[in-house]
Amino acid sequence: MPIKIPNELPATKTLAEENIFVMTDERAVSQDIRPLQILLLNLMPTKIDTETQLSRLLGNTPLQVELTLMHMQSHRSKNTSQEHLLAFYTTFDQIKENNYDGLIITGAPVEQMEFEEVEYWDELCEIMDWSLTHVHSTFHICWGAQAGLFHHFGVQKRPLEKKLFGVFPHIADYKRSILFRGFDDVFMVPHSRHTTVDRADLEKIPDLKILSSSEEAGVFAISTKGGRQIFITGHPEYDAGTLNKEYVRDVTAGKPIEIPKNYFPDDDPSREPISTWRSSANLLYSNWLNYFVYQTTPYDLKKLNSETDK
Repeated sequence: MPIKIPNELPATKTLAEENIFVMTDERAVSQDIRPLQILLLNLMPTKIDTETQLSRLLGNTPLQVELTLMHMQSHRSKNTSQEHLLAFYTTFDQIKENNYDGLIITGAPVEQMEFEEVEYWDELCEIMDWSLTHVHSTFHICWGAQAGLFHHFGVQKRPLEKKLFGVFPHIADYKRSILFRGFDDVFMVPHSRHTTVDRADLEKIPDLKILSSSEEAGVFAISTKGGRQIFITGHPEYDAGTLNKEYVRDVTAGKPIEIPKNYFPDDDPSREPISTWRSSANLLYSNWLNYFVYQTTPYDLKKLNSETDK
């Protein structure tokens, strides 16, 4: 089934060329089913890249998804035009009376700041609190995961000695997790971050369960009971070339940056990187949409209540 996004969104043309089923508004209104209502809070500076990456994954499932894009009202984006935001994005004030089957909170390049120092922290906390009563399942990514773990459970992020940068092998710690149903015993995930969350801190909290981790990259996936909140520390949504863009950006800016691990063939930046995580990324989002959203969300979203497994 398709993903329903605005006809003129830049992602529409890209996904159509990749044979991802994108549905127009006209076609959607003729179908007698309720699409899943997914809200994407896009905190990334490269918003068009991120909305395309996540639309690609959400659109590659058997479920019809209607995607709403949201940006922070308390922060002015420097890398995305106001015209794009006005045309395709909404703000929290405009949607806070609505209910959603799922919410995705992306990462953001602010991880080396204290949470309270982030310009839009108060607004983000309001959204995260609102999600407990207005969203069936919330999927937090990278810094978004660290922010959610800190806000909801008091888990502090920890600085790393150097940037964790590359593609790393992972395993499912909890073998019965349906979030990782169908995964290989070892699967690859990109990471790009300066901070982490410690396993010991997470294990002190009975309401949290570690689902997956990496020997080198640390804890990868954490969930509350029933999956009302899921926290993903890496970037499975990244395109094959995203880490290369980050690497070239930092090299050009003269920043200290190592070649991303397990990424370029023979660690040669002149060679085109190969994606080793695309299939597991598609399966991760498909499992989340199916098992944690579609199978358990009420048909009438107005029936979402304040019960949570927080």
